[in-house]
Amino acid sequence: MKNIPRPHSECGNVIWKIQLFKKGMIFLANNEVKLVDSVEALEAKMAQVREAQKIFATYTQEQVDKIFKAAAIAANKARIPLAKMAVEETGMGVVEDKVIKNNYAAEYIYNKYKNTQTCGIVEEDVSFGTKKVLEPLGIIAAVIPTTNPTSTAIFKTMICLKTRNGIIISPHPRAKKSTIEAAKIVLDAAVEAGAPKNIIGWIDVPSLDLTNMVMRDSDCILATGGPGMVKAAYSSGTPALGVGAGNTPAVIDSSADIKMAVSSIIHSKTFDNGMICASEQSVIVDKTIYSEVKKEFKDRGCYFLKGEELDKVRKTIIINGALNAKIVGQKAHTIASLAGVDVDEDTKILIGEVTSVDISEEFAHEKLSPVLAMYKAKDFEDAMEKADRLIQDGGFGHTSSLYCDAKAEAEKIDAFAAKMKTCRVLVNTPSSHGGIGDLYNFNLDPSLTLGCGSWGGNSVSENVGVKHLLNIKTIAERRENMLWFRAPEKVYFKKGCLPVALDELKTVMGKKKAFIVTDQFLYKNGYTKPITDKLDEMGIVHATFFDVAPDPTLACALEGVAQLRAFEPDTIIAIGGGSAMDAGKIMWVLYEHPEADFYDMAMRFIDIRKRVYTFPKMGEKAYFIAIPTSSGTGSEVTPFAVITDEKTGTKYPLADYQLMPNMAIVDTDLMMSAPKGLTSASGIDALTHALEAYASVMATDYTDGLALRAIKLIFNYLPECYENGQTAVKAREEMANASTLAGMAFANAFLGVCHSMAHKLGAYHHLPHGVANALLITIVMRFNANPSPRKMGTFSQYEYPHTLARYAECANIIGISGKDDEDTLNKFIDAIEELKAKVGIKKTIADYGIDEQDFLDRLDSMVEDAFDDQCTGANPRYPLFSEIKEMYLAAYYGTEYKG
Repeated sequence: MKNIPRPHSECGNVIWKIQLFKKGMIFLANNEVKLVDSVEALEAKMAQVREAQKIFATYTQEQVDKIFKAAAIAANKARIPLAKMAVEETGMGVVEDKVIKNNYAAEYIYNKYKNTQTCGIVEEDVSFGTKKVLEPLGIIAAVIPTTNPTSTAIFKTMICLKTRNGIIISPHPRAKKSTIEAAKIVLDAAVEAGAPKNIIGWIDVPSLDLTNMVMRDSDCILATGGPGMVKAAYSSGTPALGVGAGNTPAVIDSSADIKMAVSSIIHSKTFDNGMICASEQSVIVDKTIYSEVKKEFKDRGCYFLKGEELDKVRKTIIINGALNAKIVGQKAHTIASLAGVDVDEDTKILIGEVTSVDISEEFAHEKLSPVLAMYKAKDFEDAMEKADRLIQDGGFGHTSSLYCDAKAEAEKIDAFAAKMKTCRVLVNTPSSHGGIGDLYNFNLDPSLTLGCGSWGGNSVSENVGVKHLLNIKTIAERRENMLWFRAPEKVYFKKGCLPVALDELKTVMGKKKAFIVTDQFLYKNGYTKPITDKLDEMGIVHATFFDVAPDPTLACALEGVAQLRAFEPDTIIAIGGGSAMDAGKIMWVLYEHPEADFYDMAMRFIDIRKRVYTFPKMGEKAYFIAIPTSSGTGSEVTPFAVITDEKTGTKYPLADYQLMPNMAIVDTDLMMSAPKGLTSASGIDALTHALEAYASVMATDYTDGLALRAIKLIFNYLPECYENGQTAVKAREEMANASTLAGMAFANAFLGVCHSMAHKLGAYHHLPHGVANALLITIVMRFNANPSPRKMGTFSQYEYPHTLARYAECANIIGISGKDDEDTLNKFIDAIEELKAKVGIKKTIADYGIDEQDFLDRLDSMVEDAFDDQCTGANPRYPLFSEIKEMYLAAYYGTEYKG
């Protein structure tokens, strides 16, 4: 322990604790080693939790909500180290997918229940004289499975904190360290926010006797795990909320969208190597489309077992009537190797074509791995009969899935729902993601404990949340959430428009004091003079902050905020490239809301509408105007700001529509003297914005037109801007338009992994952002264009991989077409590489003088940071760490990359 000093940062603490866990040490809140490893120790711990819960039961809703939010933020920040720890300890699952599970357990549960009342009088009827008062149950015994050791621990501790219950966790012996660490992170955050210090406890050395004891002596049991454990919970004499076994059948009707159905099933079945209990175990396909469905599975990287291979896998997945623990959460290739079957390393799913739906058929069981049974149905009635029998053989009450034309075949949905004795009937939805709720249907509650009702021998039929009284069957048809298009209130453009636009500050708004944010070069070379002259003419007092550096830091922003607070302007004008506008946005937030925490604002989110941290409302004190002097970032019309933490070198891309400028002024007069290097880097940056917005899972008809027009303008005018920028007025103006159009496109469709990687390449090796994007974009395009990616992006409107066709549409807009989409893509990439060469972009990262050994030494850290960048989530192909690394290496060495 003396050789492992405890760091001061939160992230460092997580890594420190993981190192201690590896040495067999488990620490409590006071850092004293007190293992709960005996009956006596458990009795003492339960007494502590019970006393803490009595105190907690007196808390107000405001106190509880503060604790609930603090727990969500802490768990969210630890999502990656906890995911890595879980996989390392259990040997099961996929780190990147467990990151999503941890993120989901914190973010979605918080979003669902943040406004739910859990304290005091919830309902009162004066005329009838009734009141309903919410009270906690007491101590909850939480049994945590090895399949989801950290996300389930986060979920259960979160809902217990929201309901003022104490909790004692019994981890799985094979996952105790990661489960306890997740509980410890939540506990520390809760206590710091005001919770009693012993409100969460756990068994350090789990055993059957201690687990039975905690279930017997608690007030309620939250049981997640195998059928034996759940049965023991219900037999303990303590009220229990448990789950049944999952054996989800997925029926693909003749009316289904085959590509969407197959993509959804693969997306679900490969998520964390199939360990979510709602994942599909069998696919039942109408005979009229069976061959097409089989071909789609094959084309997407699934392997159909042949002859003896089928029997070999049968004997491997089920041994003596029970699931073989060695296959749980393993890759398809690993399972095939255990069975003595040779398949490709990248095989997604092993599929066994079988006919029997009886329990004697091994493929008819729940398999908790990327192994799938496939049945041919004579018609829809036969498909339903087969699905019903599979549910009876081990999935009563859990989940069933149907793919069909939801509009034309509404009667089939009704018939299927009536037939299935399951509490979740999912329509056109990946069942792993769909079953846990709030991803593909926004009225299905998010949860990592899925009740199966009386059919599955459970006391709750819903996705477990803060209250459960009745069996409720939920039919969740896939839906797309509301989309949006947002832009600044006013966007002015045309050469010479600056003084005309600024005139509104006096004539329309009556502003009195303006604060200008820029950099030293622009200030010393007179770029701010047209602004100050106009302000003087209007009698508006002004001050200028000109210390913004390239890649602006948080320290720089804070320095500007100090001057803002002293000056107290009613208008902020940011003029420059992306750096000045980004710094100005952060200054704006911290000026109007001194209480705002930068690191909370920088918190990663999955869905901008569901983020744990809510940005404060902007514009109450100052009107924000953004004026670009280069054609690239588009920051004048976006809700984004990239700021560097000078202490760590980390670049934080912040995103929230409260950061959207009120007014953008795009005046080519300010761009005419931009040097070649800036013209080149910013121009390719704008092209990358347009390409990533068009490929994004969040792209819409509203953003597509902007992106395509930007691409066309950039190809037409960037070379002339580069060669003759100081005299080419038309080219400068069209490039300015292209930059702003691309900005509005990605402001609403968001970006992708190219920007994620470029942010980190710039942060680690100090390459200009536009250059970093230029070095990566064509590699990322090949990565995204793969028609059978290992993982696809998760967004409700994104049904299946189609990025190759999207890139072909981008190529068509500039007159490029080939014999097919792949040929068109190749020609398009050649055109992009030619454009890059014309504007002086070098071929590789190495060509920019980045030391090879330094690059390799820092590569793994750069990969993980790029994966966790805010831009990654909207990418159409969800990248693995290994895939990001492969792309970085290809960009460094200039090696051929095929995606």
